[in-house]
Amino acid sequence: MKNKLFPVFIIVSLALTSSFSAKARVTNEITASTLSSIFTPATLSEALSEVLYETLNLEEVGLNRNALDYAIAGYENLLNQGLITNTQYLSIVDFSQPLNSKRFYLLDVENQELVLQTYVMHGKNSGNEIAEHFSNKINSLQSSLGFYITKYTYTGSRGYSLRLAGLENNFNSNAEARGVVVHGSNFINEERATKGKIERSQGCPAIPQAENKKVIKLIKDGSLVFIYHPSKEYLQKSAILNAIVPEII
Repeated sequence: MKNKLFPVFIIVSLALTSSFSAKARVTNEITASTLSSIFTPATLSEALSEVLYETLNLEEVGLNRNALDYAIAGYENLLNQGLITNTQYLSIVDFSQPLNSKRFYLLDVENQELVLQTYVMHGKNSGNEIAEHFSNKINSLQSSLGFYITKYTYTGSRGYSLRLAGLENNFNSNAEARGVVVHGSNFINEERATKGKIERSQGCPAIPQAENKKVIKLIKDGSLVFIYHPSKEYLQKSAILNAIVPEII
């Protein structure tokens, strides 16, 4: 493990509730070298996920526990590689939920907060109410699973938008070539969800126009986005996930 900083709150929480307190004393910083003497990479990510899930009552707001477990595992892996520069925020799109559910979760992992939960589109060819089909191919009009790093903002045909770089070969590596970005839409909101009339996208994780600017300003410039679905092919072949938690896939 590289000498990267991990969120201190996980150590504080564990120190208060477990035998790990005898091994770790929290000061201003806890480095990965300290943590590696206490946790394996898999148990560290599981512990962080457990604290977030319980502290933020994420079960009550519908987030699939596996989605969080895998997101945190990927977060720790990519953090160690130095690929995450905006370390405060983690976004999870939970495509195990139907289209008219609030399945976009913006987490502040450093301050243990659920900043925002809202609606998010899936691709037109991924399915109707439930997303079932995913692709990395250009012009597929399907969503792509896996981990993304946010890049820069721009204003284009869909207004204020955020570039995404897909990190997984065969799953989302063509995101930039496909123009898969975070953007706002007036065809997804509370009123449409109530009537079952949220529309689908060309593959972008589009969110309500009213929340678009707030979300993008927080997560731009190097934060992690994870698009989840319980796809056996993805879970078994994701290099990012299997590098740290092969035993839970």
